[in-house]
Amino acid sequence: MTQRNLSIDIKSVTTIVTVPNQNTHQIQFINSPIGILKTFWRDDILYRLEFSDLPVSVITEQTDAPGLPSIACTKLQHELEQYFLGELDQFETNTILEGTTFQKSVWQQLTQIPYGETRSYGEVAQMVGNPKAARAIGMANNRNPIPILFPCHRVIGANGKLVGFGGGLDRKIHLLELEKAAR
Repeated sequence: MTQRNLSIDIKSVTTIVTVPNQNTHQIQFINSPIGILKTFWRDDILYRLEFSDLPVSVITEQTDAPGLPSIACTKLQHELEQYFLGELDQFETNTILEGTTFQKSVWQQLTQIPYGETRSYGEVAQMVGNPKAARAIGMANNRNPIPILFPCHRVIGANGKLVGFGGGLDRKIHLLELEKAAR
């Protein structure tokens, strides 16, 4: 495997929200080879990851007083560095999935698709025990709150074509090619 020069930066935003009688929420940004990843944390547990097309300079300008990244976010940053180098195929970052029981079962099954491989929506439907639910699998994938860690990019159309990805098809292609090359 070829070593690539890779540096992933964390931009921690002091968007810390404390809701009475609830948990502390933080938003932290990670600069990655596929763009900015906006991560949402509740008590050091990742509950959402979004793709952002904003440049780092805009994010930097929007932050009044940058805070320090949490230990959990630093761990995720390290895992993502290893993933983008092709050296990590399973994440250990603490996550919590928020969705329906069906959605959660789909997202959990995504982690069973081997690194560097793909499955069709129909195959994932069979994996969750509902072979006629290919469309519902697509809807669940569309609502996946933690892409990359719950790898919805590994799900493709029945004809082998790349279809739909919340982060855009360019990112899906990048992730699939990265995994294929690292195998």
